[in-house]
Amino acid sequence: MTRLSRLAILALATLLPSAAYAHTGVGDTSGFAHGFMHPTGGLDHVLAMVAVGLLAARLGGRALWLVPFSFVTMMIVGGIAGVGGIGLPFVELGIAGSILLLGFVIALGRQIPTPLAMALAGSFAIFHGHAHGTEMPVDAAGFAYGAGFVAATALLHATGIALGIGTERLGSAWSARASRIAGGAMAVAGAGLMAGVI
Repeated sequence: MTRLSRLAILALATLLPSAAYAHTGVGDTSGFAHGFMHPTGGLDHVLAMVAVGLLAARLGGRALWLVPFSFVTMMIVGGIAGVGGIGLPFVELGIAGSILLLGFVIALGRQIPTPLAMALAGSFAIFHGHAHGTEMPVDAAGFAYGAGFVAATALLHATGIALGIGTERLGSAWSARASRIAGGAMAVAGAGLMAGVI
């Protein structure tokens, strides 16, 4: 295992213990730190954002930054809509669906055009952003809270990219197999979330 992949796994592992606090307003929920904890506190958000990073790493080239950038940009749009009280139907279904579909695309192991990957990531990001925005407490420091969840999202994307690049060092056959297993596991988790069993 390379140093890069060990660091990525360590970074992801430090984020998972807070999973019990997903989608909550428990305790003091204002400021950067609490905005940062929101996306890292739910398995659904963690899986989707790491999946975006894995997909970007799998595609390589300009997709390495364009796919995560499209997710972050549209997540901000969704967050603003959520804070502004603009309704969006099926938010939780969209979040779970993002894990299912992104995982499925990764599991297939086929190259897709970068614009399609950007559109896919960006459309699902609206649901994630809307959830963050609507769950932001009224007394929260809006900009700091938003900056926190954007920073956490970027870190989770970077974790997925690092994992994807790290597996490439195993060799093409092992890398493809690892990506397919990871994508398949994510797709199963997404299906479980949609069915309400996870």
